[in-house]
Amino acid sequence: MNHYIGHYGYLAVMLGILLEDFGLPAPGETLLITGAIGASTGALNLYLLLPLAWAGAVVGDNIGYAIGHFGGHRLMVRHGGRIGITEDRLKQVEAFFEHYGGWVIVFARFVVILRQFNGIVAGTLGMHWLRFLALNAIGAALWVGFWGMLSYWLGKGVLIYVHELHRVTPLVGALVVILLALGAGYLWWRFTRKPRPSGNHRPPG
Repeated sequence: MNHYIGHYGYLAVMLGILLEDFGLPAPGETLLITGAIGASTGALNLYLLLPLAWAGAVVGDNIGYAIGHFGGHRLMVRHGGRIGITEDRLKQVEAFFEHYGGWVIVFARFVVILRQFNGIVAGTLGMHWLRFLALNAIGAALWVGFWGMLSYWLGKGVLIYVHELHRVTPLVGALVVILLALGAGYLWWRFTRKPRPSGNHRPPG
């Protein structure tokens, strides 16, 4: 992931999320987390990364919606297997929609299968596009904000700990040397205090 982020930066994150969100097996969430950690080191700008990630998520899901709306369930089952869209997966997501209603779209991004197929299923079930667009935008904002900010601040925390570790490394090294010297001195002291057998000692007879 660092390779893609290093070479393509914001584009890698945006495209990864976009492709994942209409069913392709792309590591969108992993790219978002990696990009946010990169932003914590200064490699990327977080305030540019997050809006682009959100845009990729919204566009990707709307492509999925269009595929489902114009292709339909039968077409998805017939040709979707090439990119991992199976009938079992579609039925699983459809069951979530039937049980929880359209609001499942808001939280679908936090579940792998739902994140990949919620747009397609919304299209096949005939949900109104404007309603889908609104719920999808809210869900994308929550998902990008949660993983982006969490990864960013965790990355910042790790950098702080690494910095502090560099500062105390000489002290830790000195302490280890002192402990080793004390241990060696103690062992030498114990060895020299062992009673030696007397040369005049004769076995009983």
